[in-house]
Amino acid sequence: MAPKVIVIAGPTASGKTALSIALAKAFDGEVVSADSMQIYRRMDIGTAKPTPEERQGVAHHMLDVAEPDENFSVARYVELASRAVDDILRRGKVPVIAGGTGLYLDSLLSGRTFAPYPSTGWRERLQKRGAEEGMERLLEELRAVDPEAAGRLHLKDEKRIIRALEVWHETGRTITQHNLDTQALPPRYEGCWIGLNFADRAQLWERIDRRVDQMLEQGLVEEIRRLLAEGIDPGATAMQAIGYKEMAEAVRTGGDLAAAADEVRLRSRQYAKRQLTWFRKNPAIHWYHWQQQPDFAAACQFATEIIRASGIG
Repeated sequence: MAPKVIVIAGPTASGKTALSIALAKAFDGEVVSADSMQIYRRMDIGTAKPTPEERQGVAHHMLDVAEPDENFSVARYVELASRAVDDILRRGKVPVIAGGTGLYLDSLLSGRTFAPYPSTGWRERLQKRGAEEGMERLLEELRAVDPEAAGRLHLKDEKRIIRALEVWHETGRTITQHNLDTQALPPRYEGCWIGLNFADRAQLWERIDRRVDQMLEQGLVEEIRRLLAEGIDPGATAMQAIGYKEMAEAVRTGGDLAAAADEVRLRSRQYAKRQLTWFRKNPAIHWYHWQQQPDFAAACQFATEIIRASGIG
């Protein structure tokens, strides 16, 4: 039987961090972050990374595990996060996995495996060929070995075309077969899922706007200036995060910071919609909808009843 874990999911600015800490304290647990941007060191303000004070003495994992110029992958996340979860379980504590990156959450709980890490060099060779010969040639090669995968991919989806060919060359198996084999495996962890959202979407938008204001007040622009001064490439994956991409462009070009902040608010709302679309496909999530003002005592009671009913605690 798969070990049981608590999972707190939901869109950005929905209160996941506060609830996860409260539940970790209530169930003698430790928090494992499932946020694809909080993994980066020195990127604290724009990722809403909980401060040591906000963590209230609760151990947190998967924060500050990569440099901003690293090309961090979901495979690497699963490798490190599963190691943390297993260690928490081994010590008799309860893992509370919290975050808004649906792919990270689903991959971690399912125990999804990936092609060998680190790369054997095929990715770099395929990228070079794509640049020199064109992606149409690579898509034709993929169609010859894995027509199902090729049929799902658009010519402009360079990253996934290269990834599918990389898996084929590294493992001798198609990515379609690899995914089917992985889906047939039992899950690595059994999640008791709690989802957070607002009953009125306008309240979520207001929370997102306030969060952007707070980030600016806390020094987001200065944080970005420091990263750029370190020599972090503005094109690095970490710098494509919402908040960093828009503000870094304004900082570098002398653009309008207020207009950039408005763009951050818009992109954050769009991202929240995508997160909700992802999580609503999961029938295992027990949703708690905030009213105008979040009532954490009521949310904790709601979550605690569901968690205890699942056999945790």
